[in-house]
Amino acid sequence: MTALADVILARLDEIYPPAADPARAAGAAAYMRNQFPFMGLTTPQMTKLNRAVLAGLAAPTEADLVAVARACWARPEREYQYFACTYLRRHVGVGSPALLATVRELITTKSWWDTVDTLAAHTVGPLVAAHPVLVSTMDAWIEDENLWLVRTAILHQLQYKQRTDADRLFRYCARQAGHRDFFVRKAIGWALRQYARTDPDAVRFFVDAHRTELSPLSIREATRHLAPGRVDPG
Repeated sequence: MTALADVILARLDEIYPPAADPARAAGAAAYMRNQFPFMGLTTPQMTKLNRAVLAGLAAPTEADLVAVARACWARPEREYQYFACTYLRRHVGVGSPALLATVRELITTKSWWDTVDTLAAHTVGPLVAAHPVLVSTMDAWIEDENLWLVRTAILHQLQYKQRTDADRLFRYCARQAGHRDFFVRKAIGWALRQYARTDPDAVRFFVDAHRTELSPLSIREATRHLAPGRVDPG
């Protein structure tokens, strides 16, 4: 732990528990298939509480980010992991390529879509954009047996818009088009749908070219906002 991380975790432990709502916690846990315990904090509550946690503190170093993230992942309640995701997203700019190794730990530990998707789009994506040497890591993740690393590789360009490497996006989607897991198939459709906002014709062409390989779910998600009649979602 770093000195800053010690302060942040002490404040979290002081500020979060009094705001807990057991009834809401039970509902949140059920929504996440009872994989994690919750405190029952709402998003607006957390936004307000997080301001209190971070009030007056200096900006973190990369070592602080790593220490905070790992400490939050060690806490049982899911809200701590949400705090870590928000903290990483806010300060990802201080991260070097080495930070990706820690993010990989987070993606593959206590894994579910709620943390993985935030890390993919708002931490992994910016890291890869800032450090192109990390593209080779994405090329490795798309081949990984861990479905959450595959999902992250597919989704990491989600916020890139015109900066999207379309060839890589389409290659990743084609590589995992036959994946049997729902979360990978959904990610393919989501990533394609998002890129369709930038280049709809390219997505139409890709879907048509790979119709026999893509799952109906991926096709349906990819073509959800495309002009009707241009691509049959099957």
